[in-house]
Amino acid sequence: MSARQNKDTVVEFMEVFSSGDVDAILGMMDPSATWWVAGTMEGISGTKDRDEFGAMLSELSGLTKTGAISLKPLELTAEGNRVAAETESYSELNNGRVYNNLYHFVFEVEGGKIQSVKEYLDTEHTAAVFLAP
Repeated sequence: MSARQNKDTVVEFMEVFSSGDVDAILGMMDPSATWWVAGTMEGISGTKDRDEFGAMLSELSGLTKTGAISLKPLELTAEGNRVAAETESYSELNNGRVYNNLYHFVFEVEGGKIQSVKEYLDTEHTAAVFLAP
């Protein structure tokens, strides 16, 4: 696939991700896909396989008013099967907090499926919104 097609796949993935439909999100990922999150946040950071990522998404989505965290791609750069995406998230949580984070994602895409994701984010903001009492 071309770099343009891989960018399109990432944009579509973020649209599906923003819907909160965990089955549809996982459907865009290869069965052997992995998702890595920076930091040391208990239950969030580290590498997860597709099923573990789906379980984490289900848990996090349950904390939001809409059942989803929206992702808005701001800038995309692609080379070969890698797509770098500067992204902004937004979600209002059931606890009254607002999750509005900035990310740098690195996606690997093959055949229109997400193979792996590396997620770099403001871990302090994430912990304050999702993990703080």
